[in-house]
Amino acid sequence: MKYLCIIVVLVFTSCKKDVKKENIKVVENSRVDYLPYYNDDSFTPHWLTPNTEEEKAFHKIPDFSLTNQLGEIVTQNTFDNKIYITDFFFTTCPGICPKMTGNMSKIQEEFKNDKDVLLLSHSVMPSTDSVSVLQAYAENNDVIDNKWHLVTGDRQEIYALGRDHYFIESDLGEVKSIDDFLHTENFLLIDKYKHIRGIYNGLNRASIAQLIIDIKALKIEG
Repeated sequence: MKYLCIIVVLVFTSCKKDVKKENIKVVENSRVDYLPYYNDDSFTPHWLTPNTEEEKAFHKIPDFSLTNQLGEIVTQNTFDNKIYITDFFFTTCPGICPKMTGNMSKIQEEFKNDKDVLLLSHSVMPSTDSVSVLQAYAENNDVIDNKWHLVTGDRQEIYALGRDHYFIESDLGEVKSIDDFLHTENFLLIDKYKHIRGIYNGLNRASIAQLIIDIKALKIEG
């Protein structure tokens, strides 16, 4: 038994000497050459080639006119030649919104010095989320003005954008009317040409990590 212990110690010591520490840098990449495109509430991926006629004719987010936390009008012109991440929230939400806002903050931090990436959060309670309320919310959550737009405006316009164009909550599988409250944890990734390129769970850490990887892939795509 005594000799067995000695042998084990010698083998362990020998193995330890053979192990060399190396500086291995792991670079996370997106899983595909081009991110898919989406054009309806089924979120069936369409594998288009960027800059083709098919891509140019594909579903796009239409123009809109909303007001941000600074009282400035925000339209599609605000996002010209920009990648943006969007969600729908309200400032008094006691449930999922605080965690969604926290994850939006992580994305803001990752891309805070990148002029190509913006964030857009729509209030689903615009009657109470006035400009001053959004401004206070922005200050409490370290929102960077002109990087992350918190917007209010016409309820019907916001709900139509969410349901009919972003398809933001359509994965719930229910038909909704304007009277039904819009509430979802989903984040969407929109490219520079107003196409939907990804849907992510705004409460899930792994999903947010994938979103950040996909934003970087979209930047390479151009």
